[in-house]
Amino acid sequence: MTTYTLKRSNRKTISIQIREGEVIVRAPFFCPKAEIERFIHVKNDWIQDKLKKSQEQLAQKESFALNYGDVIILRGNSYPITERKGNRAGFDGERFYLPPNLSSDQIKATCIKIYQSLAKSHFHERAAYFSAQMNQTPASIKINSAKTRWGSCSSQRNINFSWRLIMADDDVIDYVVVHELAHLVHMNHSDKFWAVVENALPDYRERNRKLKDLQRRLSEQDWG
Repeated sequence: MTTYTLKRSNRKTISIQIREGEVIVRAPFFCPKAEIERFIHVKNDWIQDKLKKSQEQLAQKESFALNYGDVIILRGNSYPITERKGNRAGFDGERFYLPPNLSSDQIKATCIKIYQSLAKSHFHERAAYFSAQMNQTPASIKINSAKTRWGSCSSQRNINFSWRLIMADDDVIDYVVVHELAHLVHMNHSDKFWAVVENALPDYRERNRKLKDLQRRLSEQDWG
């Protein structure tokens, strides 16, 4: 019998989610346990297939490490990690350069700091560009380390972007920027909200698809 975690809520249907090697079953509050078990039995082949892929993905993520000579992405392009004499680290347009003799964990931590710095500069620049175009100005723009949300917008008009987004193609970054600025107009995902997004970026659906591709790629990497 498949081992799973049951989460009940005020929902109408049963659903199954496979996440990081774990089976999560969501069901209505008063759904009989026998009905839940039957549903799991019917979906058993699908569960086992997804579970195997999830466990393989988790193993790959746990083995993720960075070393000199490895290639990482920035704004959709690939760049090598190289060592350079001295104590400084940064990005020179062609490579990520780091001091020599760093451990794998130190290399990753240093690359993250470089990413964060580049993200802050680029996201502020793109937000300023689209703010003028859309006539919407956020109260603040901050960079965070969110793993599952590329961006967020609060009712106080504060916008946050995950530094991880700096790995995306430029057109995808612009999509997330526009998406969050559109929340300054509509704090939901209604048709009116998507109309605002589409007015700024008519091809936003394709950009969103590319963003999901990046999400899948990063799901196999452990950036902390």
